Amino acid sequence: MGVMERGSGGGGAAGPGSGRRHRVVVLVRDGMLPIEVGIVHRIFGEARSAAGERLYELVTCALEPGEVRTDTDFTVNVAHGPEALAEADTVVVPASGTDYEAGAERSAGRLTPAMAGALRRIRPGTRIASTCTGAFVLAAAGLLDGRRATTHWRSVADFRRLFPAVELDPDVLYTDEGGVLTAAGVASGIDLCLHMVRCDHGAAVANDVARRTVVPPHREGGQAQYIRRPVPEPQISSTGVARAWALEHLDRPLSLRELAARESMSVRTFTRRFREEAGVSPLQWLTRQRIERARQLLEETDLTVDRIAAEAGFGTAASLRQHLQSALGVSPRAYRSTFRGPGGGGAAGVVA
Repeated sequence: MGVMERGSGGGGAAGPGSGRRHRVVVLVRDGMLPIEVGIVHRIFGEARSAAGERLYELVTCALEPGEVRTDTDFTVNVAHGPEALAEADTVVVPASGTDYEAGAERSAGRLTPAMAGALRRIRPGTRIASTCTGAFVLAAAGLLDGRRATTHWRSVADFRRLFPAVELDPDVLYTDEGGVLTAAGVASGIDLCLHMVRCDHGAAVANDVARRTVVPPHREGGQAQYIRRPVPEPQISSTGVARAWALEHLDRPLSLRELAARESMSVRTFTRRFREEAGVSPLQWLTRQRIERARQLLEETDLTVDRIAAEAGFGTAASLRQHLQSALGVSPRAYRSTFRGPGGGGAAGVVA
């Protein structure tokens, strides 16, 4: 699927009924990429409750308050120093333009004393995430040892050399290892932030943020589709019609032959072009869409698991449980309980 999704642990102390908004602190460094910092503020800043209230508080901090250089021709004045990290529920470490310079510090894979001291301020249980080469900071702090992580595909060789204890996966857009998360590159920070919003508040809130921001709520595929390769010959046909039709008929069995016929292609040609356009095989894509449909129904309806399995095209509750467990690491009952809660009206009578 190109993306590993598991329930995010360590979401911090703030949550429903806590009396305050979940605080996201963005730790910027000299050479910061403004677009990466803006992504975090935009995605979390657009998350709203049903009553229209903001769900997150955003704070930007630096190792020292004051003017911080960017990788552009302007600077950013940051009001907060590292003390802000002590009050965070989620910490995000974006990339810096200096990460791409193979200097002595990068070669050694060590933190500066100032960065090490800043990270020690973070409370145990705080969710910590990085975008792009910000993963080097998390790895140098030992936070990624024994965990699955990702970083920008251009930095894979350096990362593996410096941090052999990390299970680096260069083929995904982001990873979630139970409270420590990493995103592959600039735009995949959007995917990661939406994932965290989805884990915190459910698909409906995340989808609303995606609509407000005019981005897809979930992208298929992984980094491989963004690595330079020979440009394919222009295609007259597309698989978009078949995909749109499949989304309207997820409840029924769908064969490759049937999907290919929608585009007047052979199965072989359709499969090849589908993978070129979507980054995954047709069957992987179908499974992903069915999981997303099941998640939506678990969150937003009172339907039984058997009915949801049928509506999403899995056929049986056993099949739905197997696929949900494989993709998310949870059962339908656990997923519904997490995202609807005991007062959601949907947990009663569910057989998981």
